[in-house]
Amino acid sequence: MKEVNPNDTSRGKAFSMWKNAPQPMVTFFKTFDVSKIVKLSRRNDMKFNMLLCWCIGRSARDIREFYYLPIGDSLYEYDKLALNVVVKTHDGSISLCDIPYSDDIREFNADYLRITNMVYKTNENYELGDDYNIIGTSSIPTCDIDGAVNMYSGKYNNPFLVWGKYRSGFFKKTLPISFQFHHVQMDGGDAANYLNTLQKVMNNINY
Repeated sequence: MKEVNPNDTSRGKAFSMWKNAPQPMVTFFKTFDVSKIVKLSRRNDMKFNMLLCWCIGRSARDIREFYYLPIGDSLYEYDKLALNVVVKTHDGSISLCDIPYSDDIREFNADYLRITNMVYKTNENYELGDDYNIIGTSSIPTCDIDGAVNMYSGKYNNPFLVWGKYRSGFFKKTLPISFQFHHVQMDGGDAANYLNTLQKVMNNINY
């Protein structure tokens, strides 16, 4: 994590326009075909949410905007990405944990299972620290929601994806996902490119 001059990046104009906006967050909604993820999950006894989180990280890996984050009056740049996951703990409450992104699904799966299990048992948040820019996620598998618009506190500006229960059709499984992002971090075209990339990664995921 390092502070950068916004004018030395592609986000200089956006930074000047949106850094002081009272509500700088934008939310897109898109319905995805998750048939291959469902099939891969069942065939390999792997968690659906783990595979979806991996796809989210893989799609962001090569998009420069995901490595920038506005904090206060400054813009910061990161070298690595991680996924934040909400865990329902043993006593029925929730805690948060960061899972470092890895291109290797096996490595990501091992970290996902180890860290979420630790948080489940300890009921304590697990944070990776300032080396990683965090992509937030939240899953509500008990309801087939269309998406969610998260509150804006002015403190957490990280990109954030929310989904519910996937839907079963005659020929495919579909899942609406909402994607919230800070306008300083990326523009609408960047967000659309990311969502299109996410569908391609879902279509081509292999294990």
